[in-house]
Amino acid sequence: MHRKGFVRKFKVLEILTEDQIEEIHKATLDVLWETGIRIEHEGALKVLEKNDCRVNYQDNRVYFPPRLVEECLRNCPGQFQLTARDPKDSLWVGDNRTYFGAAPGMTTVDLKTMESRVPTRKEMYDAVTVLDALETVDYIMQYTPYFGFEGVPPAMAMIETLAAKLRNSTKFTAEGYSNDCEIFTIQMFQAVGADMFISCLPSPPLTYHRGSIEACLRAVEAGFAIKVGGGGIYGGTAPATIAGATVSNNAELIAPIVLFQLIKPGTRIIVYNFNYPQNMRNGAPAFGAIESSLHTAIFNQTWRRYGLPTWDDSGEFSSSKGIDFQLGYEKSMNTLLPALCGGNGISVHGAIFGELTYHPFQAILDDDIVGMIGRFLQGVEVNTETLATDVIKAVGPIPGHFLNREHTQRWWKAEQFLPKAADRLTYPEWMAKGKKSALDYAEERMREILETHRVSLPLTPSQEEDIERIIREAKEFYTQKGLI
Repeated sequence: MHRKGFVRKFKVLEILTEDQIEEIHKATLDVLWETGIRIEHEGALKVLEKNDCRVNYQDNRVYFPPRLVEECLRNCPGQFQLTARDPKDSLWVGDNRTYFGAAPGMTTVDLKTMESRVPTRKEMYDAVTVLDALETVDYIMQYTPYFGFEGVPPAMAMIETLAAKLRNSTKFTAEGYSNDCEIFTIQMFQAVGADMFISCLPSPPLTYHRGSIEACLRAVEAGFAIKVGGGGIYGGTAPATIAGATVSNNAELIAPIVLFQLIKPGTRIIVYNFNYPQNMRNGAPAFGAIESSLHTAIFNQTWRRYGLPTWDDSGEFSSSKGIDFQLGYEKSMNTLLPALCGGNGISVHGAIFGELTYHPFQAILDDDIVGMIGRFLQGVEVNTETLATDVIKAVGPIPGHFLNREHTQRWWKAEQFLPKAADRLTYPEWMAKGKKSALDYAEERMREILETHRVSLPLTPSQEEDIERIIREAKEFYTQKGLI
């Protein structure tokens, strides 16, 4: 049992030839063997050295032999389940199915001024409730919806955010790491009987700090999946060329995959793309840039060669600071193209500028964007019934029409996607009904969700007790470390 997502019913979009993909593969192997990856974790270095990697302990540099790389990539499962708290919300990743999910923002925004501020606890819980209610939200990412809320010490932000998600949603959720918080988030997932993946993030170029590796080793030991991600900025922490940035990124992703497969063969791995060109005017990532989608296209095509599921996290963020036209076209383009290129997971709902701002109104608007893209992925069904030749013959030329035909009544809803926050009124209707915008409809829908939606499977009393106990233990842990 798992969520349906959207099944792509046509050939995936590929923009490189097989020879070009092979060139990228060989260049990646060359970087791994000749340049190596810096891994600041002594235990990891010893495991890799024991398995034929060359290790320089002075600068924590590991050089990966091509044979070992290819063997470990083959050990990764190509398809697997991620079990949600409610089994019906579980995900099956790795085939031609695409899931869409919520993306993070550090803070909320004032919809009148678009200035950011820290959300309240109620706003955090309400934002999760909205995500649980939206049909096209299949999962909730780490640090999502917000990086904590008012009154929560930074050291407790991810732990309290996860508690909010588990209490208010049954959908699959992921987690990150910071200051050993995974010690407690792993316990939370175990307490509610849910799966997760934890992110393994490099520090480009070609470096992994201890915290990233240690967090994922804990998750691997507990039997959870790992989402290995990027973070390169073309021209800054990665080459300026998209092909070069792909090589650098792939090398960064492969290094921990080798480590995890050596420690526990068959560990479930998702690779994800989170890379942007650098804005050469100010040095910041160029969020919303179309080049991110070009990189994603190559990324997805490359990793299909390796047979691993892909997650695309480059399309959800915009350079716009508000909910406006720029935000709409940047998110739409950079969500549609990864979907056409075969991404298994695409994070989009709710994010506004960078990873800095988020709002449930935007998640509701993104529900329509994803619904439209999902309808496109479903393609066009061609058979005797849909060709409709009998109906065409029966109707004939004008004055015939199709509105009163049973075929129309049976098929129009199946063929058309109906947005829930868009204005599709005629101009006179729009004038008569108060000239409402998409934001007005989003506000109405949010109000309705918060008044009527209830999580389908509340935590049991014992699960709630476990969550509260883990939160208390985390507070004691961080108090002793001087972080609270």
